[in-house]
Amino acid sequence: MRGGSCPPRSGGEWAVAYEGGVAPVSTGRRESLSIFFPAYNDWGTIATMVAVAHRTARALTDDFEVIVVNDASPDHVSEVLAELSEIYPKTFRVVVHPKNRGYGGALKSGFAAATKDFVFYTDGDAQYDVRELALLWEKRTGTDLVNGYKIRRSDPFHRIIVGRAYHWFTRTIFRLPIRDVDCDFRLIRRTVFDRVKLEYDSGLICVELMTRIHRAGFRITEVPVHHFYRMHGRSQFFNFSRVARVLLGMLGFWWKVFVTEPKRRPDQSARKTEGA
Repeated sequence: MRGGSCPPRSGGEWAVAYEGGVAPVSTGRRESLSIFFPAYNDWGTIATMVAVAHRTARALTDDFEVIVVNDASPDHVSEVLAELSEIYPKTFRVVVHPKNRGYGGALKSGFAAATKDFVFYTDGDAQYDVRELALLWEKRTGTDLVNGYKIRRSDPFHRIIVGRAYHWFTRTIFRLPIRDVDCDFRLIRRTVFDRVKLEYDSGLICVELMTRIHRAGFRITEVPVHHFYRMHGRSQFFNFSRVARVLLGMLGFWWKVFVTEPKRRPDQSARKTEGA
């Protein structure tokens, strides 16, 4: 599998194209859109996110849905979502986890619940502007994933340092030609998940998602987006103990992707040949 990068385009976009992706097919209709947010301790921001998502989606397509995955949030998220269900009875759904399943578990539920042609997700803490989904939507033709990358990270200094080290490490060991592995502002063609299966429930899912999509040969385009200070709640990922656990899990995932799975494939091919 070969990948090639294009020079920066107007607006600062950097496109990376991969062979083996699924080309879009013209169906004579406007493509549909699923938007979802994982929510945990986000009661102060989730209502605004859902309202802005509806307004943004209506400008892009007449066939859309907005979903929130309530990952057993201990705050007032449930009450806020109940009110939103009454405001948007036809286009809004809630997926409820009785027990907290972690960030990866919330993303997997969101992807499984989405029913439209494209799936967009971002976090429910409002560190990204949902209106910039329009930038990703414009670039969806001819690609399978439009991935945002932060123009400038608006976080405390220690998180910026940890984030940079984390990005360098993950991009290096997983050979990802991607600017921002953990920018959770993504528009993905839903058929990608016919081939890409996710298993991690931790924050490692972002690395797993990008690695699986890249190695499957899907085409990726990157678009710059703004990142804002967290106005409510606190990060569930960027503390040193959690990062350490993710890094240990990452080493196990690396072994699976680059050692275990490549060894397994020839054996599987041989069994299929013998049973043919």
